[in-house]
Amino acid sequence: MSDAPAPLATQNLTRVVDGTALVRDVNIEVEAGDVFVVFGPSGAGKSSLLRLLNRLDEPTAGTVLLDGTDYRTLPPRTVRQRVGLVPQQPALAEGTVADNVTWGPRLRDASVDSDRMDELLDRLGLAGYQDRDTESLSGGEAQRVAIARTLFNDPDVVLLDEPASSLDATAAERVESLLADVMEAYALTAVLVTHDKARAHRLGRRGVRLENGRVVRTGEIADIVDRGEA
Repeated sequence: MSDAPAPLATQNLTRVVDGTALVRDVNIEVEAGDVFVVFGPSGAGKSSLLRLLNRLDEPTAGTVLLDGTDYRTLPPRTVRQRVGLVPQQPALAEGTVADNVTWGPRLRDASVDSDRMDELLDRLGLAGYQDRDTESLSGGEAQRVAIARTLFNDPDVVLLDEPASSLDATAAERVESLLADVMEAYALTAVLVTHDKARAHRLGRRGVRLENGRVVRTGEIADIVDRGEA
């Protein structure tokens, strides 16, 4: 077993706003290549936790470790490149699919590997979509472009905030299936936020159950999803 530090871990991670603890003393460790599930009901603090993991919000106490390094010692832009977020709503920019997918490298004035973009779009069922205007996309297509945009930025860890919850059942099933294939193909390390028991079982192996901002259970998916309330 490797002695290397986990790609992502938290130490007593806490965020308090106006006297209310949105996240309280959360300790998790995400193994390389794992899809780590943060499960819980609406209002449990799942999205608040996710925003702390890539410094979209700042912790009141505690911290996040990336490969053992306190992320407060890193520039926020570096943190957000290394810990990419796929939001619930895709929020694509005006322009083409290619414009959106390559946004991260272009922002850093880095070179764009067109072949790699083509391969990623193909894996997400978007072959030939490079020149499509984003306004012409369906909801499911837009969400897959958002996934491609995050993955093309080459993150160490991918945060998935209920990535199919806003879609109808057919589109959600396709997005989930393609996402699972891509995560396996690229051996991605991911944190998946969901309140959906079936989705947690399909995509994850282990994780935590969150209630009122606190971790109330840690373990295999069946342990955190199927055992009821703590």
